[in-house]
This record gives sequence, C-alpha cells and structure tokens, in this order.
Amino acid sequence: MGRQPCCDKAGMRRGAWTAEEDQKLINFIINNGIHCWRLVPKLAGTYRTSADGLMRCGKSCRLRWTNYLRPDLKREAISQEEESRIIQLHSRLGNR
Repeated sequence: MGRQPCCDKAGMRRGAWTAEEDQKLINFIINNGIHCWRLVPKLAGTYRTSADGLMRCGKSCRLRWTNYLRPDLKREAISQEEESRIIQLHSRLGNR
C-alpha cells in the first residue's frame, strides 16, 4: 500500500530548466498566485498550449520558484553591515 505518488512520472522532464519553462512558471504565478503546487504544472501552460502546461511535477515548480525565480530573492554578496550583524547575533544566541 503506501503513499500515493504526487504525479504521473511518465513524460515528466528532468534536469535543467529552460528559459521558456521559467517564463511560463513566472507568468502563471504572477497572474494567478499560488493556490496548490500540484496544480501549477497543469495550469501553467500558455492559453494556446494549455494542454501542454509544464512537464514538471508540482514539487519541482515549488522549488524552482522558491530558490531561483522569486522576485524578492537577494542574490548579491552580503554587506559588511550584514556580516557584523550575523556575528553579533551568533555571539549572543550561539548555534541554535
């Protein structure tokens, strides 16, 4: 018995994301928001190719958005002020 699979693995893409897939995901989330990550791949196709959607599982879409595509992600190196703040908090709180 066991857990039901999150998606049908047949036909799913694996590996690096293409710019087209990134754009489909970004457009869908900006226009519709996030309700259920399991449904995002099915609904994220363009209107002309809505049957195609994204050939990824919901977890892949969630991780791609969370770790790479979110507009509020900070990608540059930490500043000197941020580094001193981290050191100060670590000395006060320790390894929690």
